[in-house]
Amino acid sequence: MLVASAAIGVYFGFFSKAKNTTEEYLQGSKKMKTLPIAISLVASQLSAIAIMSVPAESYSYGFNYIFVVLSMIAVVPTLVYIIIPVFYENNVANCYEYLEIRFGKRTRQLVTATFILNSLLFLPVFMFVPSLAFSQVTGMNIHLINVLVSSICVFYTMLGGIKAVVWTDVVQGGIMLCSVVMVCVLGTVQTGGLGAVLQNAYAGQRLNLDFRLDPRIRLTVWSSFLGGFFMWAGHIGLNQSCVQRIVSLPSYGHAKRSLTIAGIGFIIIMAINLFTGIIMFARYYGCDPMLAGLVSKPDKMMPFFIQDIMGHLTGMPGMFISCVFSAALSTLSATLNSLGGVVYFDYVKPFIRHTEARANAIMKLFIVLMGGYCILGGFVVEQFGSIIQTVITISGITVGAVVGVFLLGMLWPRANGKVAASSTIFSIAVMIWIIINAQLNFKSGLIKYEVLPNTLDKCDAPHLQMILNAVSNLTTVATPMSIAGNVTGTFESNREFSIYDVSFFWYKLMGILLVFVWAIPMSYICKPDKQDIIDPKLFTPFVRKFLRQPLTQELEEMPLKGAQLQLETKVTKQMLNDEDA
Repeated sequence: MLVASAAIGVYFGFFSKAKNTTEEYLQGSKKMKTLPIAISLVASQLSAIAIMSVPAESYSYGFNYIFVVLSMIAVVPTLVYIIIPVFYENNVANCYEYLEIRFGKRTRQLVTATFILNSLLFLPVFMFVPSLAFSQVTGMNIHLINVLVSSICVFYTMLGGIKAVVWTDVVQGGIMLCSVVMVCVLGTVQTGGLGAVLQNAYAGQRLNLDFRLDPRIRLTVWSSFLGGFFMWAGHIGLNQSCVQRIVSLPSYGHAKRSLTIAGIGFIIIMAINLFTGIIMFARYYGCDPMLAGLVSKPDKMMPFFIQDIMGHLTGMPGMFISCVFSAALSTLSATLNSLGGVVYFDYVKPFIRHTEARANAIMKLFIVLMGGYCILGGFVVEQFGSIIQTVITISGITVGAVVGVFLLGMLWPRANGKVAASSTIFSIAVMIWIIINAQLNFKSGLIKYEVLPNTLDKCDAPHLQMILNAVSNLTTVATPMSIAGNVTGTFESNREFSIYDVSFFWYKLMGILLVFVWAIPMSYICKPDKQDIIDPKLFTPFVRKFLRQPLTQELEEMPLKGAQLQLETKVTKQMLNDEDA
């Protein structure tokens, strides 16, 4: 898999007949095909975190996470009919260009900075997780693996640009699909069939759905669906690493079809992956490898499971490791490619003499530097506990604010640049305060997320002999965490309500609401400049229907100088609106 990925980079870097331009390097000259882009979008969203940590989530906490997956059903129409048309009609190659057109350069720079910050935080995580899996099943040094794989990813991303990213994603997406299906089928068969899986999962409370409205409960149907909806909307429709590929398609029609295919593919693969965690629990029902001391934390359960059910089949563990690396590389390469473009056009180009060759050279150099950063970042990521919880918590600081400011621009005509920038800062500041205090509560023991119970009383089954041997050698057996006193736990809280106890799955929605809580009243206080004329194409299509008057000050409020020009502009824009209607 690694050799194939590197070969694709070599082909597009040295043998493909393409111009050495930034448009070719970042957008494939806007001639990309629908299906490869759809596969690439799915592959890049299925990071190694998803392959490793999502099964660990359902193994430890049950099946409520399925509504994070099913929220994609609502995300795709939202992107297709509300967000993506705005990008195509304004002919933007970078989603942050839209913010500059709508709100000004200050807002663009602010949101671009959050994208860069998030990328710096997550890139080492994306790369470290597959190295963790490989180390678990081979015993090789985890940081040596990290160096090797990061180097190959940097190599093909740097050489081939967006085309190499997309076509390696196609190869890696095929490997991921084969692998997750194979693991699901083999796991089900070796556990005794689908009936046995469902019976054990039901007995172990893994199929229970929680419909309670208490936001302090770690994961409910409501926090799962709403949190998933805004997370995927932000990651796919309002994040440059994905938007760059969507707008590389020739037309909006192609983008619409590609997003629909991507949504279906995402739901299928993620649902299978989540159900693998249920299969994993059913196999170890009453004989938990973590309690037996064979596995140190849930994120390492998946490699253990693979070795257990497929270790005797030649090449099969290697197929799974290829799947995990495919997931990591697809996310890493897409982020590196888009990050190089954002950094160059926003922070380098204004200060140098721009040429196409120089721009491409600088972006390639930046990608190499980021590869070195990923390698060093692995030493920090190694200290994390629950990786999926860490990622969702950290992203909760900025993702809500970013999604909120884009929605503000597309849905709220009264908002201007001052309102957008101040509401973004307000949302991020409040979320930082909430998350810091929540982490202090975790550290002091006021919040404890205990996993659903499992035991060691059924380890006498023939296929569990390895775990039974480990248990017999233990001097003390680990016991599941129990909650007592005034504590907010996974499934209930006996403390008085506190905003700091709210589940991290609500952070995205909270960030968005904070943007609008600040922006709506401020848009009546900080009125637009009198000379501002806002193009209706900057709003989502259904909002334009309500723009009966142009978004300018009335004629009598304007200075006399230039009034005739403003009048002509108003008449012309009104005619355009009437024609659109």
